[in-house]
Amino acid sequence: MTNGSNLATDGRLLLLHPDDDCLVARVPLAAGTRLVVAGDEVELAVDLGVGHKIAARALEEGVVVRKSGAAIGRTTARVARGEHLHLHNLRSDYLPAHLVGGQPVASDGGVARAAHSDGPGAASPQRRSAARGEGAPDGRSVRATASRAPGRPARLPEIVGYRRADGRKGIRNNLLVVYTVECAHHVVSRIARGFDASEPGVQVVGFPGCYPNEYAQRVLGALCTHPNVGGALVVSLGCESFDAGALVDEVRASGRWVDRLVIQEDGGTSATIARGRELVSEAIAVISGAERVPMSVGELVVGTICGGSDSTSLLTANPAVGRAFDRLVQSGASCIFEETGELIGCEDHLRARAATPELGEELAGRIEKAAVYYAQLGHASIAPGNLAGGLTTIEEKSIGAYAKSGSSTITGVVDPGERPAGPGLYLLDVVPDGPAQFGYPNINDTTEIVELIACGSHVILFTTGRGSVVGSVVSPVVKVCANPETYEKMREDMDVDAGRILRGDADLDEVGLEIFELVARTASGEPTCSEALGHEEFQLGYKVFRSIEPSCLA
Repeated sequence: MTNGSNLATDGRLLLLHPDDDCLVARVPLAAGTRLVVAGDEVELAVDLGVGHKIAARALEEGVVVRKSGAAIGRTTARVARGEHLHLHNLRSDYLPAHLVGGQPVASDGGVARAAHSDGPGAASPQRRSAARGEGAPDGRSVRATASRAPGRPARLPEIVGYRRADGRKGIRNNLLVVYTVECAHHVVSRIARGFDASEPGVQVVGFPGCYPNEYAQRVLGALCTHPNVGGALVVSLGCESFDAGALVDEVRASGRWVDRLVIQEDGGTSATIARGRELVSEAIAVISGAERVPMSVGELVVGTICGGSDSTSLLTANPAVGRAFDRLVQSGASCIFEETGELIGCEDHLRARAATPELGEELAGRIEKAAVYYAQLGHASIAPGNLAGGLTTIEEKSIGAYAKSGSSTITGVVDPGERPAGPGLYLLDVVPDGPAQFGYPNINDTTEIVELIACGSHVILFTTGRGSVVGSVVSPVVKVCANPETYEKMREDMDVDAGRILRGDADLDEVGLEIFELVARTASGEPTCSEALGHEEFQLGYKVFRSIEPSCLA
């Protein structure tokens, strides 16, 4: 392949890796704009948004296209140099995106067919990835600005946490009011009303289903015994299948305050609400006395997720979070990244970073499982908003999601509700095991935040290009905005302006340090934007996960 190091000769374009076949718009560009590419002038035929791609060279039909050194699909037609690369001429080798107007917005790639018809000799996603010889999409090839060295040392505040009876330490002091079936949701909401602004915070969580599910039982148990939680009031209707008694026993065994109400036995709606409010007042008096103890950054568990992604996510916010994750891991923290359905195409890179060969195969297997799961659904985890933001294929979205993990060795893999075995970097698998089943919802940001918290995360780093307002009921959510235009529109909701990297006002290391310091300030009690705005989103449904061997955890 021709080296592309001299292709990006226009300051309005970014070359992310010397072997790339595309250039990325650093600023909005109007149709008719003339750009210099490799010394020659080209004229844009269409408007080009920030993060959208043009061909860096003429490309024949059917050739692999690389971005940030990784394959992001292949051309469906001949593409001229300077031509917009998107849905009309680029398709995934894996899975289509969501349907728009009843039509697929990308081709039905190989995995979709292999999952239904190919025999045992068919190429797996991992084998195709290896055959293409992709570069590592670690975000370190992004050169929106030159590195600035040396960086200043971190400025970390004193962190004083809440010691729990089970020996863990929290950074918030919440009381959870829990419903164990949707029929109890209204009563629980009325019980919690009026205590929202109190300290400790009173938050509502619950399981809407009526049928038993081990996943929901495990996740609610993990939330009620989370270090940011001092106690739980469990409210049941009384005839549902959820094992409320087991949940109460689990909370009690952790040494936290716990009590239970059963609407069918405690007098119905009004009586249960009145008694529930009395119990909440009692609980607040108890957990307000939680011992305050010093904490270090190394004692934190930090999760990360991306939502409302666009092409700027790879350029700014995601690799900046990766830098922060590297600092956190070096400080002894436990860090968790997830979205196995948005790591498709990154199997070999995960293998290469695994602590052991066995773990490497487990990681790759989790991504292959996700590819098959989404093939059964008929589309990849890439939606119209992602497409409008310049992302074309699941592979392209994956390299951005992968960048959030940084460059540390991957220590283990966990399922929702399972805590990391120790310090280090972990992958959270959010895709259910087995075939897609009726009533088992697709993956979404709110559920994934809940799952990261159920794995013990004290703080969640949420990157977004298009914008998101989702918060959390247990752990604070830090919003890292990738797109400078989005930041200007949604300043109230965003904690970090990573888009200034595109403006040349900062580099990835500087923003990574800012995120690292903000994690510490959040742990010390500084409210995030979503906390200040009162966001308390929560969602829990049905999923099925197999147990994994202990060797995969560490």
